[in-house]
Amino acid sequence: MSASKRDELVQNAMRAFYQGGFHAVGMDRLAKETGVSKTAIYKHFRTKDDLILAVLRLRDEQYRNWLVRRVEALASTPKDRLVAVFDALGEWFAEPSFKSCIFIKASSEFQERGNPIHASSAEHKHLLFKYFSRLTNGMGADDPEGLARQIQLLHEGAIVQAHLRDPRDVAQDAKAAAARLIHSAKVA
Repeated sequence: MSASKRDELVQNAMRAFYQGGFHAVGMDRLAKETGVSKTAIYKHFRTKDDLILAVLRLRDEQYRNWLVRRVEALASTPKDRLVAVFDALGEWFAEPSFKSCIFIKASSEFQERGNPIHASSAEHKHLLFKYFSRLTNGMGADDPEGLARQIQLLHEGAIVQAHLRDPRDVAQDAKAAAARLIHSAKVA
């Protein structure tokens, strides 16, 4: 299998796991949904967990790149970009394929902190925190890490709420809460 076929397999596996869950989608179903035989899958990934880790790496890269690019297109200052995060989330929530966060799902299905899949999910959330921290530092917040943690809580909570109820209001509610937090933050 060529590198492009491997990448296509990971992309298709990501879609299958995102829609069906990691434990629920077995290798037979994965082979059927990706159009790649189990033998070919196992030539590139020793285990299903290895494939899941490749899926999470790809999704991390895709999501963070999309979020940063989209936020930068929506706003020009760090303070405004923190608020624009929730406009970007609203766009994602409006997509027909939205079904929550693959990292939240993965960490829920692989709950042991020492599990590499759980750790990969936690690393994704840490990298998002670093992005939020850069923005809070850029706006001159007196407690940039504290504000970044609060923004991340709103970000993660919005994703969960958008999955559980009508997503149309969720992003706007989270945006309003973020704006209040940001505007009330002490600036150094």
